[in-house]
Amino acid sequence: MDRGIDYGNLMHSAMRGLIREVMGRVAEHGLPGAHHFFITLNTRHPGVRMADWLRARYPDEITIVIQHWFEALEVDDRGFAITLNFGNQPEPLYVPFDAISTFVDPSVEFGLKFENHLDAEDDEDEDADDEAPMAHVDTPAEPPKAGEVVSLDKFRK
Repeated sequence: MDRGIDYGNLMHSAMRGLIREVMGRVAEHGLPGAHHFFITLNTRHPGVRMADWLRARYPDEITIVIQHWFEALEVDDRGFAITLNFGNQPEPLYVPFDAISTFVDPSVEFGLKFENHLDAEDDEDEDADDEAPMAHVDTPAEPPKAGEVVSLDKFRK
């Protein structure tokens, strides 16, 4: 059955593509100027690779900072690998783009927030229908302010 155009998932895919592009440029050229990132990710996502002690400390989510010291940044189609410093201890991580819940560059007041748009009703329908539920997107009453992190859920019915 054709459910129409899933704008919510298409938007999420495009925003993750933007993150992939930014991280690829940083891997190639380094961080320009005062740019730096706060990236919050779901540590329970099956593709996240991190040290056991770090996962035990942050069992649900962690916010990593990519700023002054990082190394071995490599980006592929699904995510990025990076070594960060946790308490003077370098630790390698692998972060799938799908595990990211927020991406913020405070130097230019830019941010993205990813929300799971499944609700209880959609969860019940999943057994009956293998397709992902369609997101409903509306035009906002007023545009977001400059530098405001925009959640797609704000635009859904």
